[in-house]
Amino acid sequence: MINAALVESFDEPPHFRSIPAPEAAPGQEVVDVLAVGVHPATRGIAAGKHHTSPQSLPALAGADAVVRRADGSLAYVMVMGAGTLAERIVIDPATAIPVPGGADPALLVATMNPALSSWCALRTRVPFQAGQSVLVHGATGNAGSMAIKVAKHLGAARVIAAGRNRARLDELTGQGADHIVQLTPDQDVTAAALAEAAADVDVALDYVWGPPTELAMRAVLGARTQHTRLLDWVQIGGMGGDAITLSGHALRSNAFRVLGSGFGSVDMQIMQREFTQLITVIAAGAMAVRPHPFPLAEVEAAWAHHDAPGERTVIIL
Repeated sequence: MINAALVESFDEPPHFRSIPAPEAAPGQEVVDVLAVGVHPATRGIAAGKHHTSPQSLPALAGADAVVRRADGSLAYVMVMGAGTLAERIVIDPATAIPVPGGADPALLVATMNPALSSWCALRTRVPFQAGQSVLVHGATGNAGSMAIKVAKHLGAARVIAAGRNRARLDELTGQGADHIVQLTPDQDVTAAALAEAAADVDVALDYVWGPPTELAMRAVLGARTQHTRLLDWVQIGGMGGDAITLSGHALRSNAFRVLGSGFGSVDMQIMQREFTQLITVIAAGAMAVRPHPFPLAEVEAAWAHHDAPGERTVIIL
């Protein structure tokens, strides 16, 4: 028997339980789990609110992990929908991404998920080049603030951070943001600030969507001085809503593209390549989210913990 965190109801946090030890089928491998991140998507899966949520319960919680393989090497795995929160799990060896020796499993698993969205958007979804400028719309969350670091690491000459939390925005000026825009209830003030700061950006990484994005798009497009200069607006998150109304005039009168970035939009072989490169960058210390560790036995407390800015709950096994 092994210890694990089981989702027994979508209305409750996972519970600490004993389950039979896993056995590998042909072509599979049993690995020891070292650290698992408790990300917003991880909670959403366990609450039945994600497209990879289990169809039947009980089921293992967890979506990613740093694991130790039989040869002693470390690897990062992401098994959306299959579960990772157990002392040992079964994986497909082809999906195991090598982790450099000496890397901190807790720090790596805390950082990978927040960094993935912006890394993959800039590396695979748009023709981003060093020297271009980036607007991060929704920059005060963990993924948004990490997007600033990712953009700078990839060579962005200018990064504009837009978000509601003024204190957090001020902190971001010390983390790579060249300009900040506070998103306030006053739409005219917000639009004017976005127009002034982001009129000529090349890429917008959008973690907000909904009506706030409608306002931001109108402000930025209305202020552009080079209408034929390509602007790629990448939808990544939906904190402000799941839909927008977009004027056809906006598309016709600007070199303007709207696209999404997520697991369904990039070939998995390409994603594996990008995972590998991002892991190397994180392990080298180029960017980090601070892990807030809990032991597996305290999984319910981990689920109830609210992460501070720059922090991510991690369960250590």
